[in-house]
Formats: sequence, structure tokens, C-alpha cells
Amino acid sequence: MTRITSFADGTSVPVLGQGTWEIGDDPATRDSEMAALSRGIDLGLTLIDTAELYGNGKSERLVGEVIAGRRDEVFLVSKVKPENASEMKMMLSCEKSLERLGTDRLDLYLLHWEGRVPLEETVAAFEELVDEGMITRWGVSNLDMKAMRRLDAIEGGEHCAANQLLYHLGSRGIEFDLLPWMQSRDMPMMAYSPLGRGGLLEHPVINAIADRHDASPAQIALAAILRQDGIIAIPKASSVAHVEANAEALEIQFDAEDHAELDRAFPPPTSEQPLDII
Repeated sequence: MTRITSFADGTSVPVLGQGTWEIGDDPATRDSEMAALSRGIDLGLTLIDTAELYGNGKSERLVGEVIAGRRDEVFLVSKVKPENASEMKMMLSCEKSLERLGTDRLDLYLLHWEGRVPLEETVAAFEELVDEGMITRWGVSNLDMKAMRRLDAIEGGEHCAANQLLYHLGSRGIEFDLLPWMQSRDMPMMAYSPLGRGGLLEHPVINAIADRHDASPAQIALAAILRQDGIIAIPKASSVAHVEANAEALEIQFDAEDHAELDRAFPPPTSEQPLDII
């Protein structure tokens, strides 16, 4: 089962992709991680997210090996570090990412978080990369509502294609203002750490719903955030079994009771919340 969402330019991508944070760091798990990513592509989880920061390029190199010969099957996302987001440095950073990934273009290039480089300069650098054909579109990560409004007011800022944010059942603050604002602009929100970190998957409500659906708590948590329109979840999977389980979460259909229980246990926000970041 493949479910899709679309960017403002009409390009469709699966709502469930693959994250690579902490993948490629340990040589002992490299074969398993590569097999998982490859199996994910087979299952239609063709959006792969990485970053120059992850393992100081090791994640990008691993992804590059996985997609060799399959580049056109994949929607490839990487991220530039804030200190490299200037007009002078971004071109070189992007070139290095492309080299590690073994490709001539990124489908989406994100600012990892806002740093000291003015957003105006970062936008100009992104636009130059689009003009050069090195990236197809650009976006941001970890920018809150106020930052997104500043970005939107910059010349070229309206071309921002996505925002990657921490989002899971235990962190729903963006649903109050940021997510609706993005949805109104057909700007997908990429959810990182969609299963939370810590004890979220031990919550009794998640486990009770998992039992009813003959599913795992992780599958329920993943399906729960994909209830919203315009979400792309990018969980990490380090084994074939794990990525297959993630893909099966797309089959889960919640009923009214499930929705009500989840919202009682994890209430949606009723006011503006500070942006959660890992």
C-alpha cells in the first residue's frame, strides 16, 4: 500500500519515507542498514532523508551505495549545516554531499536549523543551486512559526518546499498554528523521530490500541501521526524486519474510538507552544 502527499509544484512522494540519523556510524551494522534501506525502496518507501552532519558524511556515503543504479527510483533529501548555509559555502557543501551520494542532484535540500547566516543569504544560495540544477527544490528544518513568517517575507522565500520538524504523539504543538499554516500552502511537513524518544511506546493507551489492531506500539504511533494531511514520516530502520514493520503501519485504519482514545491520552494543543527540537 502506497499513500502519497504532494509538494506545491505537484510532485508526489510517499507519506512514509526512511530516515538515516545514526545510520552508517558503526561498520558492524552497515550491511544490515543497507539491506533495510534497499528493502524500504522495494516497499515503496522511496523518500530517503540524510544530512551532511550525520556521521560527518558517513550516512550520505551509505545511502549513495544503496541507491547506486536506483537513483531514479528515489526522492533524495539532504541537509546543510547552518554554518555552511552562506552563499560562499553552500555550493561546496552541496557538491560534497552529491559526491558522497553518487548523484548529480538532490530532490530536496534543507537548512538543518537556523544559525547565524541570515535567512536572506541562505535563500539566495538555495536559489542559485536550483538555477545550477544541483537541487530541484529547497526547504528548512526546525523553523518555528515566527521563523517561517520571516522566511516567507524574504524574496524567494515563498519557494520553500518543506519544513522538517520533530513530531510524534507526545509532541503535537505544531498542530496549533505551524502545521495548518503549512497545509494551507501545500508545504509538506517531514516528521523526524515520529516514534518519540524514551517511553512513548510503553504508554498503555498505545499498547491497548496495538492489541486491538494486532499491531506493534510503534506501528500505532506511526499510523497516528499520519492521520494528518501533508505529513511525511521518516522513521529510521536498521533491519529488514524493522522497515517491513514500518511499511505495514500504512495498512492500519483507526476507528472513532481509536481516534478519541489517542486524543484523550495525547491532547492536541489549544494554544501556541514552543517548538520541540532534538
